[in-house]
Amino acid sequence: MMTIAGGELNIADRVMNDGRQRAERRKRRAIFLKQLYQWHWISSGVSLIGMALFALTGITLNHAGKIESTPKVVMREAQLPQPLLAEIRQAPAVAKIPVPGEIAGWLKQKLGVDVSERETEWSAREVYVALPRPGGDAWLSIDRAGGDVSYEVTDRGWIAYLNDLHKGRHTGAVWSWFIDIFAVAALIFCLTGLLLLQLHAPRRPATWPVVGLGFVVPLLLLILFIHR
Repeated sequence: MMTIAGGELNIADRVMNDGRQRAERRKRRAIFLKQLYQWHWISSGVSLIGMALFALTGITLNHAGKIESTPKVVMREAQLPQPLLAEIRQAPAVAKIPVPGEIAGWLKQKLGVDVSERETEWSAREVYVALPRPGGDAWLSIDRAGGDVSYEVTDRGWIAYLNDLHKGRHTGAVWSWFIDIFAVAALIFCLTGLLLLQLHAPRRPATWPVVGLGFVVPLLLLILFIHR
C-alpha cells in the first residue's frame, strides 16, 4: 500500500511540475509578445511620417523627368562699404578661408544670407561662396576690386525640395542624423513585423507565400529586365 501511495505522490508531483513549467512558459511568451507588440507600434509611430515621405518622394524621383518645373531665380545686389572692402583687399589672393566675421555680419543684415563658416573660394578677382540648399541653389560673389556684391537664389519648387530631402542632398548634419534614426526605426518595425508574422503564420497559411512573393517578384524583375 505504501508503494502505491508513494507512486501516486510521484505522479502528482510530476503533474504539478509540468503544470508549473507550462505556466512559466506561457508567462514568458506573454512577456515576449507584449514587448514585441510594444516595439512594433513604437517603431511604426516613429517611422510613419518618414515612410510616407520616402514613399511619396520615391514616386516623384522615379518620374522626375516627367514632372516639369520652372526654376525661380532671384538676384540681389549690394555695395560693400569701404572699410570692409579694405579688409577684403588685404586678404590672401588665393585661399579657402571663411568670410571674415564683420563682413559676414554685414551680409546677413543687408542681404539676409548667412555665410559664416561656409567654404569660401578666394581668388585675385573675387570672393565666391557656394550656398547649395535642398530644392534649389544659391551663391554669393564679392568683387575684390570694386566691392560689388551679387547674391543669387534659385528655387526649383517643393517637389525638388522633397526629392532632395529623400536623398539627403545639401540638408546638413541634423537631417542626416534623422535619416539614420528613421532607418533604424524602420528596420525595427520590419524585424518585429517579421516575428509577428512567424507567430501568426500557423493560423494564416498564406503568410509565407505572400512574404516570398514580395522577395521573388523584385528578384525576377532584376534578373529578367535589368541584368540582361
